[in-house]
Amino acid sequence: MNTILRKSVLGIAGLAFTGGVFAGPVAAHAADTTHAGKPVTATVQSDKLIPHGVQGEQSRIDLDDEQVANVKAIIAATKKAGMDERAAVVSIATALQESKLENLGHLGDRNDHDSQGLFQQRPSSGWGTVEQITDPEYSTTAFLKGLKQVDGWQDMPLTKAAQTVQVSAYPDHYAQWEQQAADLVAAHWNK
Repeated sequence: MNTILRKSVLGIAGLAFTGGVFAGPVAAHAADTTHAGKPVTATVQSDKLIPHGVQGEQSRIDLDDEQVANVKAIIAATKKAGMDERAAVVSIATALQESKLENLGHLGDRNDHDSQGLFQQRPSSGWGTVEQITDPEYSTTAFLKGLKQVDGWQDMPLTKAAQTVQVSAYPDHYAQWEQQAADLVAAHWNK
């Protein structure tokens, strides 16, 4: 397929997806308390953690001990950086989208270029060395440094703030993790 035609098709598909996400029946999903046939745990509704409300249908995964340890590491790094709970929500939602909170090393043929760690940061893009970006504290601090440089990130929808730092090919996908990220911050911030 020639480049112009391919870009046109991808652009139309992107518009259709975006239109569906923003114009879709969000209210119908808001009352849904199940996910994949399982009850969803009570969710946090806080202006501090979710100031804009969640955007679109939310995803949720069960976490193992390693993933919970990574949540705690993100929260500790956020506190150490002098940032608030909202920064932790943005960070955790980003890591949920990028790695499902797994500290991923090089995945061979399945790797997205040289992306690694919780935030799928790339050494070749200046995020740090492989050793650094696979360290949860370092990678979180690097993400937060980028977030601090986004003017008005506190007043943006989560997905826009995360996308401005990450520059993902799928900019709207961060939004689906906002509720679980807020629940995790609420559960672990004061521990």
